[in-house]
Amino acid sequence: MLERHEIESFLTLAEELHFGRTAGRLRVSTSRISQTIAKLERRAGVTLFDRTSRRVELTPAGRRLYDDLRPAWERVTAAFEEVMETGRGLTGLLHAAFTDAAGGQLLAGAAELFRRRLPDTDVRLREARPGDLVPWLRDGEIDIGLGCLPVDEPGIAAGPVLVSEARMLAVPAGHPFARRTSVSLEDLARVAVLRYPDTVSASLRHDRSPAATPSGRPIAPGPAVATFGEMLTLIGAGAGVFPVGAHVRRYHARPDVAYVPFDDAPPIDWGLLWRTGGETARVRAFAEAAQDLLDRRTQEWPGTAPPTARRTRDENRR
Repeated sequence: MLERHEIESFLTLAEELHFGRTAGRLRVSTSRISQTIAKLERRAGVTLFDRTSRRVELTPAGRRLYDDLRPAWERVTAAFEEVMETGRGLTGLLHAAFTDAAGGQLLAGAAELFRRRLPDTDVRLREARPGDLVPWLRDGEIDIGLGCLPVDEPGIAAGPVLVSEARMLAVPAGHPFARRTSVSLEDLARVAVLRYPDTVSASLRHDRSPAATPSGRPIAPGPAVATFGEMLTLIGAGAGVFPVGAHVRRYHARPDVAYVPFDDAPPIDWGLLWRTGGETARVRAFAEAAQDLLDRRTQEWPGTAPPTARRTRDENRR
């Protein structure tokens, strides 16, 4: 029967093909790795690695063992981690991030409800730039994040829409658009539209800064912006425009920027994001708390409403 340290030593060396790097990853000595592999080869009766002073390579027998052992070990590890997560239950610290002041307010309310329901848990809130959210999720720096949708990224899962708000165009206060009661998507062909950085999901970048209008007229790309404050500063300076949600009028009122409603654009949606496969019990409980918080209110952000509340009001009118 193989022991855990033997399996990890073999699989890691098969990937690194270097005794020193393998030892570094597993935090043991190089001699420990060498002894473990030699012991495995004696028990198997075959050579698993060809070693020279300049390189390490898998033998055909070693390659077969790796191909069979790696997926089986991943299943064992995943099963054990799932059991550990179940054993921990709904306790511990949840790391959550937001990208906007209104999002921070929403998450703070959800965190308060989450803590009341689960006294053995806690939430650490962090503000992220728009381009940080997906990398932080992938790297495990946060467990869950609230961001704009759509986010179509490998390894990232999105929950249902929590808030849907009217789309508006942020323009310089002195721009002719600022004197209008509304704008259309076709008007974007007449201005430069600022852009999110490449670290933001391509689907979200396209949603906010499309290359062309619905009729196919090209839209000039403006500078890329890393933060919301930077974006508003550039808009106020006349460098371009950018589509925003209706809540921005209250949370980011500025004398040099005006917010004009679109008359033909879809709403801007917000939802919770987490790593694919990272929907732990804590993540599910926090998502439920956020949804329940919104269901209690007819309006969470100025000019916005949770979809469930909006549907209820529409049905009442009918």
